[in-house]
Amino acid sequence: MSAAFKKAAKSRQREHRERSQPGFRKHLGFLEKKKDYKLRANDYHKKQEYLRALRRKALEKNPDEFYFKMTRVQLQDGVHVVKQPKEEVTSEQLKVMKTQDIKYVEMKRASEAKKIERLKSELHLLEASGKQKNQHVFFFDTKKEVKEFDVATHLQTAPELVKRVYNRPRIETLKKETVKGATKRSQIEKLARERKRQYSLLKQRIEREKELFVIAQKIQTRKDLLDKTPRVKVKNETVNSPAIYKFKSQRKR
Repeated sequence: MSAAFKKAAKSRQREHRERSQPGFRKHLGFLEKKKDYKLRANDYHKKQEYLRALRRKALEKNPDEFYFKMTRVQLQDGVHVVKQPKEEVTSEQLKVMKTQDIKYVEMKRASEAKKIERLKSELHLLEASGKQKNQHVFFFDTKKEVKEFDVATHLQTAPELVKRVYNRPRIETLKKETVKGATKRSQIEKLARERKRQYSLLKQRIEREKELFVIAQKIQTRKDLLDKTPRVKVKNETVNSPAIYKFKSQRKR
């Protein structure tokens, strides 16, 4: 590139940036254009006005004034940082919510519910603790009848079968018919262990179904919070329940 071309380009660049001025004041230096001066001056005055407003706000501040946000703000390296509330979720719930969507959780929950119903239909909840809400009440006219009362005699069954809640035949039935099913002690113990294992499996499936229900609710709550509708938190989130929000009712057009 020739020296003349460079000189001409430099001259055009200076003419674009520099305001024309008489030759006798060139020794005073660069004279910027008015539009550049206005941009620089407006930016400077805007910052000065912002600083004046901050000083006035600091002078007029009430030292006894309190905001609820003050309890959630910390000063870290000169910057106010808002403390985010800790999510009350277990590690397993967090893993499922981050890797799966609500449709998958609902599908697994429906599958668990079907398995629970099938187990209940097979076991009939026999000998289940906490499931016998009803009680057999006997009524008598005198105190003498109460003292002489015998449950086995009244139910017409053997004393060994009184505490059973199922398969409690009468003495007449035992005399007429032979005993069916397992009769050996080893077989009876084996059936009892199998029944206990089935109840344990049923309990695990019920707990799993409840946990999936809670996870589905928490995922749905997080999806609802993406909406910008004004809301108020009514109840905080816990491990066993999602947070409850009350949304402002809006009429859809």
